Amino acid sequence: MICRKNELECFEKEMFGGPGTTCFTKIVPEEGLGGKGRLFNIALLKPGSAIGPHTHKGEKEIYYILEGQGLYTDNDRQIPVKAGDVTVCEDGERHGLLNDGQSDLKFVALILYTN
Repeated sequence: MICRKNELECFEKEMFGGPGTTCFTKIVPEEGLGGKGRLFNIALLKPGSAIGPHTHKGEKEIYYILEGQGLYTDNDRQIPVKAGDVTVCEDGERHGLLNDGQSDLKFVALILYTN
């Protein structure tokens, strides 16, 4: 499988009640994840935009921050993150991400099934 840049699906969506929208680019479609996961995207949050806190069931989500900075919700804690940081939300845990910086926050998001 080869996914060419000009063929990648892009879309914007409000996420879990967070302000603004998240711009997604699907790196690999779900069918390319071999039944091991459902999402492998690059995501972009404009300043002030957020993915609202939400819980994962039967899956885990990993963020790799590429550019910018933000405030990551890790269950009940708020933790600053920046380029180069990795976050892991395990099955049954809650997370979210707010771009509290002055520039775009760009990250890779990967959701893998845990069952």
